[in-house]
Amino acid sequence: MPNSKILTRQYNILLFNGFSNHCLANMVEPFRAANNLSRQVLYSWCFCTIDGDPVQSSSGLVVTPNGAISDQQGDVLVVMPSYGYRKLDTRSTTRTVLAAAKKHRQVAGLDTGSWLLARAGLLDEHRATIHWDELSRFEESFPAVDAVQERFVIDGNRLTCSGAMAAFDLASALIRRDHGPLLSMEVGYLLMSRNGQDHYPLPLKSEDILVNRALGFMQANLETPLSIRELARKIGCSQKRIEMRVQAELKTTPQALYRRLRLNLARNLAEDTEQSIAEIASRCGYENASAMTRAFKAEFGQTPTAFRHRSLSDG
Repeated sequence: MPNSKILTRQYNILLFNGFSNHCLANMVEPFRAANNLSRQVLYSWCFCTIDGDPVQSSSGLVVTPNGAISDQQGDVLVVMPSYGYRKLDTRSTTRTVLAAAKKHRQVAGLDTGSWLLARAGLLDEHRATIHWDELSRFEESFPAVDAVQERFVIDGNRLTCSGAMAAFDLASALIRRDHGPLLSMEVGYLLMSRNGQDHYPLPLKSEDILVNRALGFMQANLETPLSIRELARKIGCSQKRIEMRVQAELKTTPQALYRRLRLNLARNLAEDTEQSIAEIASRCGYENASAMTRAFKAEFGQTPTAFRHRSLSDG
């Protein structure tokens, strides 16, 4: 159920001319998806530049920022230069990054943003990565930084990633850290697989093979749910074992996981179709609309009818 006391994490993203659209989207879209799935503002962000003037991405997209970075404070400062970063490696940039870092609890360098953080001394005595084309030069230039060839690194309050695709991995890891593995998994599924016609075209994926098999059986049996005992028998293990593995991997019980999958489908159908609440209840394995409505409200904080009306008004 949504938590009204949830704290929103504010990300202020410092963009420079030549930044990567791909890297920016891969950082922000998982946060947007997490907000959408949770129906809470778990994350917020604003786009900033050094002077508050517009900047142009490497592919020509012009972004008008929310303001100058000097006017912002928040939880995480994200530095994103990408192409042409060597020209930005100036005393003026270093002063700006240092001043901005003092107004944030964490700092992040995406792609070659790690270089500007390192120049400001913000990565000294920390593990960090950068785009792998620059890793050797990075290691030579900043011996106080523990440079590693990883897709992303979270070292305390220092976050770095090696490129655009790695930005998605970093954002997913942050969601997992902040709000648990299940929401992170659902975000990945939403961004890669969901469409309006087939609401579960590909299964959610876990890194645990046994949990993956359980997820597969659950998603194949949403309309006629299995008992956890039946699920364990189909997988070929004991009920206790599947309960332990799901708890270890996803920090929840098989019963709660199964219920969430059914209710996620109900939410998608309420938002994307004109089916009646009774029809949706039947498709999601509930005996009647009242039973599903109670479960839906407990999970999402509102009835499916109210959710549908809100989705229509927001659209």
